[in-house]
Amino acid sequence: MNRDIFLADAHLLHPRDLNYQRLLAFLAEQTGRVRTLYILGDLFEFWVGYRHLVFAPYVPLLNALAELRASGAAIVYVEGNHDFHLGPYFEETLGCRVLPDGGDVEIDGKRVHLTHGDLINGDDRGYRLLRGFLRSRFLKTLIAIAPGDLTWGISRWASRQSQKGHAPKQQRRLPEAKIDAYARRRLKGGCAVVITGHFHQPFSRQLGEGMVFGLGDWLTQYSYLVHENGTFSLKTY
Repeated sequence: MNRDIFLADAHLLHPRDLNYQRLLAFLAEQTGRVRTLYILGDLFEFWVGYRHLVFAPYVPLLNALAELRASGAAIVYVEGNHDFHLGPYFEETLGCRVLPDGGDVEIDGKRVHLTHGDLINGDDRGYRLLRGFLRSRFLKTLIAIAPGDLTWGISRWASRQSQKGHAPKQQRRLPEAKIDAYARRRLKGGCAVVITGHFHQPFSRQLGEGMVFGLGDWLTQYSYLVHENGTFSLKTY
């Protein structure tokens, strides 16, 4: 079995939501059919890891991932800008490999670079400072002692504020020049493929001898990338 799946940006919130239900159905269909599931960030609308606590709305998804692991699939999770400090649940309970800032993996002899994509807009100093704070040891310690309901409530408020006045990402223009510049650096460094999430628009194109893929999302597009028999292809569920 050499079939791998890459997906990102489901922004799951409630099990009753259509995108949540469709992702559960999709994952159930992959049982016994996938070698590695690569999640490139923002699977959840919000996740920050407690040691002995998971947010109740995400239990069905966590169960689905556990079933996939039990069937023999590996899971690699690149943290996004909505889900971070994933351990210890993802590492210790689900046995996932977590890449906080993305990185390179080897797939059938090919070096593949994985990134959520939020750092591709590298000139946004304000966002980089906020990102650094959200991932800081200080905030991680603070969250560990805060009640889960309080953390969840604050996260929902922050999410609503961040969406005000912004067009959906599916309607925004892709920063193609920045994506290409980022990808060229990785390809020049020895990678054969660069895969990104975050932009909510599926795309694929060749840069020199390498390939660059954008995964789209699981909000309205239900798009994902499949690697099988040495070939990468974008698909829709």
